[in-house]
Amino acid sequence: MQTAPQTTDELYEALRENDRRPYGRTRTVTAEELAEAAELFGEPVPLIHALLELQEAYTYGSEPRKSPVVFARLLNLFDEQPEVFDDRLRHQLFWRFKWVANALRCLPEVPLASLRQWQTEMRDRYEKAGLDLQPYYGQAYQLAAHVGEDTALAYELWAGRTRGMLSDCEACETCERALYHLAAGDDERALRAWEPVLGGEESCQEEPARSVSYALLPLLRAGRTDEARRLHLAGYRGCRRNPSTAGEVGRHLEFCALTGNEARGLELLAENRTLFEEVDSPLAQLDLLTGVEVLLARVGALGHGELPAAGFPGRSWTVASLRAEVRRRADDLAARFDARNGTTAHTDRRAARLGRAPLLESLELTLRPRTLEDVVPATAPAAPEPAEALPEAPAELIGRARELDEQGHPDAHACWARLRALTTAPDYVHPDDPEVGPLVRLRADLLEEEATLADRKDAHADAAALYEEAAGLYEDAGLPGHAVFARASAVLAGAQVVPPGAAEEDADPEARAAAQVAVFAQAHAELVRLHEQAPGIAPYLEARLLRLRVSARGLRLQASGDREHVAPILAEAELLYDFATRHGLTGQIAAARLLRATTHAMAGDLPTALAEADGLVELLRTDGPAWHLPRALSLRGKIQFGLGDAEAAHASLSEGIRLAAEWPAEAVDVPTLHGELAQACMGLGRHDEALRHLTRSAELELRAGARFDAFCTYSNAAQLSLDLGRIEDCVALLDSLLVEPDVVDGELDDRLVAQLRLTRARALRAGDDLKAATAEFVALAAESAGWDDDPGSHAMIAAETAVLLGEAGEFAKAREAVDQALAAHARDPRYELVSNALRELARLQAQQQGPEGLTGARVFLDDAGRVADAARAVGFEAHGRSLDTALAYEHGRINAYAGAYDEALAALEKALGLLGEPGADADVAGEWAECVRLAGVVEGVYLERAAPALARVEAAADRLTGLGHTEAAESLTGLAERLRDGE
Repeated sequence: MQTAPQTTDELYEALRENDRRPYGRTRTVTAEELAEAAELFGEPVPLIHALLELQEAYTYGSEPRKSPVVFARLLNLFDEQPEVFDDRLRHQLFWRFKWVANALRCLPEVPLASLRQWQTEMRDRYEKAGLDLQPYYGQAYQLAAHVGEDTALAYELWAGRTRGMLSDCEACETCERALYHLAAGDDERALRAWEPVLGGEESCQEEPARSVSYALLPLLRAGRTDEARRLHLAGYRGCRRNPSTAGEVGRHLEFCALTGNEARGLELLAENRTLFEEVDSPLAQLDLLTGVEVLLARVGALGHGELPAAGFPGRSWTVASLRAEVRRRADDLAARFDARNGTTAHTDRRAARLGRAPLLESLELTLRPRTLEDVVPATAPAAPEPAEALPEAPAELIGRARELDEQGHPDAHACWARLRALTTAPDYVHPDDPEVGPLVRLRADLLEEEATLADRKDAHADAAALYEEAAGLYEDAGLPGHAVFARASAVLAGAQVVPPGAAEEDADPEARAAAQVAVFAQAHAELVRLHEQAPGIAPYLEARLLRLRVSARGLRLQASGDREHVAPILAEAELLYDFATRHGLTGQIAAARLLRATTHAMAGDLPTALAEADGLVELLRTDGPAWHLPRALSLRGKIQFGLGDAEAAHASLSEGIRLAAEWPAEAVDVPTLHGELAQACMGLGRHDEALRHLTRSAELELRAGARFDAFCTYSNAAQLSLDLGRIEDCVALLDSLLVEPDVVDGELDDRLVAQLRLTRARALRAGDDLKAATAEFVALAAESAGWDDDPGSHAMIAAETAVLLGEAGEFAKAREAVDQALAAHARDPRYELVSNALRELARLQAQQQGPEGLTGARVFLDDAGRVADAARAVGFEAHGRSLDTALAYEHGRINAYAGAYDEALAALEKALGLLGEPGADADVAGEWAECVRLAGVVEGVYLERAAPALARVEAAADRLTGLGHTEAAESLTGLAERLRDGE
């Protein structure tokens, strides 16, 4: 709170503002300050309101020690001045007797006698006030269940009574009844009792999050795994990082541990690390810590006790050390409660949870299934495993590496990796063997291999430098042919390095493309020169030189998009094919045909490209080399998909993925294969399969260290899941990504992270979590305001933020946000998006505020009018109806909301004139019909001109029916009947 309220009106406004905050320290501290400020006014009613807010903050901020103290002050005020408590305040006071009972149960230092004394106080107060005692019996039952007494009688005394005005809400009582049956071992009856809450029919502040957390294991035991998965995703989101739902978080961790999702459990534990210090309720701590211990015990049992784990602040923890600390604290808490209660209930319940065996070996909970191996701290990548065992002797290993490398065999990478490890060892002794050659040659080989791997990762500058260094060593070793090829490789790698500043937004795209074309043309000329100056080199090296020449031509075509560059590529590819055929170089024969097919595809000649790819696949099936087959199948699948044959593409790509598993990762770009197969799946309507391939692609990219690419792919998966309406899957995936260390530490591209957050905010909105969605949009709008290089994106985010604020009725803040959008739009126009937002804000204000909101709504429409004028001036065309038409319709609708019916009808007739007569397009016909319908309602119902309205509507219905738009005509025929009947 920046300044203390100076009047009671300011105090009430501050209380309302604080009530909109999430529970936690910020809200609690503000409530404390407001309570202190309320004391200064010397008036009881403002103080009562401030104390009620403070008690609520303590209760839902998991500070049970403070809640009873505040309530005692309220009770004293009531005893001293009962007349200042109106019906609402009186209801609040008596309702909160239950809050105090709950708070006292949470504190083991409060004697059992004091808990019973408070219940007696509650009963006496209720009886004196003439209130129903059902809430009292509810508290008596909950105390018996907490202590571990026989609850049968207490349950009947409570559950058998009729609910009253002060009874707990239906959702909370449903949960208590279900827990009674669950404690009795009757899962089926418990789940039946829970149906209204789990099905979304009943809810409150604590529900359904509390019920969901308890129902997860019974659902698994009943075989309802899909329902358990869905509720886990939705339920966890409802309690994450919330001190008042720490016990629920603990049960979600337990659920992860018992379903083979230990890695997700550790991730959720890290996300909720603050709960270790924020939860001040000993009972909630016990519940949380027991769930944490179940998870840690399971991870340890699987042999991962040394994994890092997020625990109590102040030190680093492993799974094993944190488990020991959690066990010590939880055992102590359970013993304290049992000592207070005179039973062993809490120790026994802990033992039962810790003794549960996993219910499922594996249950895929999210779109990002991970194992404990995936969360092991990153180390140096393991050397690729070859198909055959490698020789042990260095001389044999060197010979094998060079033999495989000459063939282009992917197992060569494993040989080079083994040799790199051997040569870096202090005790390495190079073989004294003429066949092996000097050490300098081996060092050149290893440098060339390192350069090749860098080039494949698009680290072209590093690759060029390594190739040049290798060339020098080859010359020292007396191998000019190898030196020429290494130098040629450096030329092509260097040509692909993007010069500093070339990608700046203000650079001319055509100029950049022309510069790239020139660079690749120069690189090709240099490759030809190197080739011509290296006569008599080994055929496999000469074939590789020819292949580099084809690649340079292909890069030029990519940069220019000019079809005149196709023929030179095909000519170079033919040179490579003829040369490879003469010398029996099967790998280069396949490469030449692959380049030929790729060139035809790039040129847009897909039928010819497919014929080439088909021939290549058959060649590889019969003559090999087999390791080229996955790549050829990938190309064929892409071409088939481009030709509209998604089924054939799916078959080719699926086979490519299956065959890729037989070769080292360096041989095939498997992540890309999965991404391409996801596209084919989408084309076939196999959305779930598409999501699996997208997430598989992303996880493989992560393992390969391509984190930016991985997060881009995951972003696509999240967007797809949102498009499919799988809201919880989308949010859970994004929540998992946004807690990755490089995201939290700000090391990942900030715009990519913003895109992930934007998708998450849209998913929250689609899931009707408007409060969370609005908070995220507001934060993103503030951050994107600094994107001077991308004002268009800020315009988009600010516009969406404004609409959400409008939906919440906060039109002053919405005005600020949409003004930001307009300012950014002026720099980088987003005509349709900004216009849509302004019209929607106008509609919302008129709809929510009626005639009082008409002035503000018209201001939004005036802005939309200026946007439409500017769009018309530059010839902008909207995707749907024109901005002018949409604006006229909105003027009609808004004036109708506000009761300005003549203005509404005039605007709707203008919209109809702009739309013109309906034709064959069903969408246009639908818009036209809706416009006629609204005009008919305004004219016939509100302006009471039934005859002309009926004529208008009937003529329009006939017109639509004659055009075959029967569905669009139905709404009009229904209105016509109402007008004829005089409704």
